[in-house]
Amino acid sequence: MGITKTDIFNEQQNKLAMQLKAIAHPARIAILQHLIKANACICGDLVGELGLAQATISQHLKELKSAGLIQGTIEGVSVCYCIEPIAWKNLQNEIDSMFASYKGADHCC
Repeated sequence: MGITKTDIFNEQQNKLAMQLKAIAHPARIAILQHLIKANACICGDLVGELGLAQATISQHLKELKSAGLIQGTIEGVSVCYCIEPIAWKNLQNEIDSMFASYKGADHCC
């Protein structure tokens, strides 16, 4: 496969693809579910909660943060993470809109 031609798609399509790609890993889904459930900033308990190495969790957090889905604040020597509410709501609206646009078909192929 060659380089993805992201320039032929609009900004909205590229952003949605980037965010969905960031979510498309079971560890990241687990991290997001934990952050949502806690409804607060989480600092160090993801390692104990998920059973993954700290380095692995840090990499997944980096990907989620790069996609804008979570935010982090530095508290002393640790970084605390939580859901980025505006980006999360925008992603929900994009997905809802895409699913709602499908009206179904009597037959296909």
